Amino acid sequence: MSTRDIILVRHAQAQHAAPGQGDAARALTSAGEAAAAAAGAWLREHGAAPAYILTSAAQRARATGECLAQALACTDLREDARIYDATPATLLRVLDENAQAPCLLLVGHNPGFETLVALLSSGVSDGGRGMPPGAVAWLTLPQGEIEPGAATVRHFWWP
Repeated sequence: MSTRDIILVRHAQAQHAAPGQGDAARALTSAGEAAAAAAGAWLREHGAAPAYILTSAAQRARATGECLAQALACTDLREDARIYDATPATLLRVLDENAQAPCLLLVGHNPGFETLVALLSSGVSDGGRGMPPGAVAWLTLPQGEIEPGAATVRHFWWP
């Protein structure tokens, strides 16, 4: 049976919003930049080869995605505004719409990502272990089966 890898990366540490600045405009801190680079190096060392990278429209997610793309020599970085503040149901739609990718890397946010990991791996949405900034959850699923409990957590890493 063929499998599909889904790699979820929570954006790295971001600056607090400045007065009048919207949440989506928050940039990475210098520690966040280092964590994103470390996540990219870890993914490269473990053989990650995403067909492309999908990021939220938030600046901190986009910057994290750019670090990962550079580390993985992935030239296809795409933005999907639905990933920002997404529910697991929305994230499942994004995964379904990108089912042709044998390995897909998403960069986004909590609580959606940690809830999705719990749902796909255990079948329940309230059993998450959390995903700190810069964390990587690498899931493997049977091809064509994006169902609760169908995934195996291959790796869980954080800086």
